[in-house]
Amino acid sequence: MTPASFSSPLSRRRLLGAVGAAGAAGAAGLLGAGPAAAAPASGGRGSAALVIHNARVFTGTAGGGAPVEAVAVGRDGKILATGSGSAVRRHAGRDTEVVDARGNTVMSGIHDGHVHPLGAGDRSLRPSLEGAETTLPELRQLLTGFLADTGGAGAEPDRWLVVEDWNPVGLLPTGSVPHHSMLDALATRRPVALVGGDGHNIWVNRRALDIAGITAATPDPVGGRIVKGADGQPTGVLKDDAQDLVKRHVPEPSRAELVAACAKVLEQAAASGVTTMMDALVGRHELELYQALAAAGKLPQRIVPAIRLDAGQTKDPAAALAYARGLRREFEGVRGLRFGMVKVFLDGVIEYPAQTAALLEPYLDGNGRPTANRGELYTSAADYGRLTAAFNKAGWQLHAHGLGDRAVRTALDGYAYAHRVTGQRDARNAIAHLQIVDPADLRRFAQLGVAACMQLQWAAEDTWTMDALLPYIGPQRHRWMYPARSLERAGARLTGGSDWPVDALQVWNQLRTAIDRQGAYGTGELHRELEGLSRSSVLRMHTAGTAWQLRQEGLTGTVERGKAADLVLLDRDVTRCPVADISGTGVRMTLVGGRVVHDADSEAGRAAVARAARAGSGPRPASYAAVHGGRHHACGH
Repeated sequence: MTPASFSSPLSRRRLLGAVGAAGAAGAAGLLGAGPAAAAPASGGRGSAALVIHNARVFTGTAGGGAPVEAVAVGRDGKILATGSGSAVRRHAGRDTEVVDARGNTVMSGIHDGHVHPLGAGDRSLRPSLEGAETTLPELRQLLTGFLADTGGAGAEPDRWLVVEDWNPVGLLPTGSVPHHSMLDALATRRPVALVGGDGHNIWVNRRALDIAGITAATPDPVGGRIVKGADGQPTGVLKDDAQDLVKRHVPEPSRAELVAACAKVLEQAAASGVTTMMDALVGRHELELYQALAAAGKLPQRIVPAIRLDAGQTKDPAAALAYARGLRREFEGVRGLRFGMVKVFLDGVIEYPAQTAALLEPYLDGNGRPTANRGELYTSAADYGRLTAAFNKAGWQLHAHGLGDRAVRTALDGYAYAHRVTGQRDARNAIAHLQIVDPADLRRFAQLGVAACMQLQWAAEDTWTMDALLPYIGPQRHRWMYPARSLERAGARLTGGSDWPVDALQVWNQLRTAIDRQGAYGTGELHRELEGLSRSSVLRMHTAGTAWQLRQEGLTGTVERGKAADLVLLDRDVTRCPVADISGTGVRMTLVGGRVVHDADSEAGRAAVARAARAGSGPRPASYAAVHGGRHHACGH
């Protein structure tokens, strides 16, 4: 191929031949803490391995300058050059692969700063209710079908039926309260468990309660609650860490099944343009899965694992640090993983009926009257501050689940304490979700250098934000839902995440919703005029912003010479197209470290795109279209 022969379609002769059957295996070998190195191709010394031209390049860098319309990728997996087509053309050698972007966007790959990819793989092995609202007869009909599909009579009486994405607020008529007797009426003796789409609730039948040994005398575990009726007996609903009382009895799928399922969902993420992920809930089980995926060449993204600490561990910083360090020592040799993050839950979820998110002022009763409930705070500011100080001093970052304004303040208070004790000014601790933030705390993010990690696909009017929330917090607090622009104006660094599989992985609709606060499925705009972000802010938030959160900005996040070629080529110009059209963006090609990990025209790429489309278009309740499978499913896994 001569330098002048700029091809129109993606060429497969060498570029995709280098991926071939090995595909992700080649990519996995390129990953690590430092810049990735692509396998050298034959050709002239100093010539590019790949040139993408006729593009609208979103560099993500500050400042103006001439438009960038081409990118050259070196044989070391780094960006060799950016600029005009004529300037970049001179880097094309005899065997350089050249791709015509057709005027569409080339940009940094998406950095997902809060996601649970292995949870998505695990979930794919079980039937799902897709967050649907149903009457009890409709629910029983669905579950009867699942019983038949998972073994029928041959599975009696002991094979568990575990169903994902039960909607804790979806039992009709509205206000119906789940009870194990409703599930006991199914024609089965099998233990049945409906895992809440919010990740903070599970609903089980009497058989499951009996297997778990849960009775009226069973005490609530730390960080959880066994819901009991007026008679003092368990209802079959368990919240937060109480879920483990049942889940520990559910047989796990085989390692081979999990690895295969997780490999498919990682391909799906690559097909969506995701090149880096912070797995926000990791323990030994997840690290062993990543180890197996890497060994099989099935780990196409860069992964930053956030090791989960439970409420008990937060009270003993020295022991918690030893635990995290022990896991790092054991697994830091796994290619593609970079350690240095821990995760702590500070509260639960805010929507009715769970209402476990920690609020500064009480929840309302739905009619404007305050209740006695301010939610649940799992860790005190003092404990969280001592924990943060210990980890920051050792070079680790803290990542807090903080939904309610009291949890957000607790995290900020803890980070302020750690800042005073350690004197560190660049710890880059984070708070995720930020569903309600008190305006008095907005400026503290910038003052403390705290990353505001937001999942803005939820920032739309729908049942979750309106029916299940507005009557219970009132309009004054509701106005501060997902206050992205207010945080930005206060100087906070915004970072982005999907929380997949809490929500379907719909990367581009997620970005669109951050702009128009409605997205493809919302019934209205959620405070768009106050909290909607600009297009450039949203693109930076999900690339350079999250790269900063993950201490990776020297490696990825912008399209600049010398950075790793973690790039996506899209099927449209997302910098100029109508905002509503961003939702439908397709990814033509994804590169990590200069190696193609997704090509939409390949057989594997077409299969991954189809899986992504199916996962993002599951059935949604008729009364609201933005459930996306629920909230915080994986956070409680």
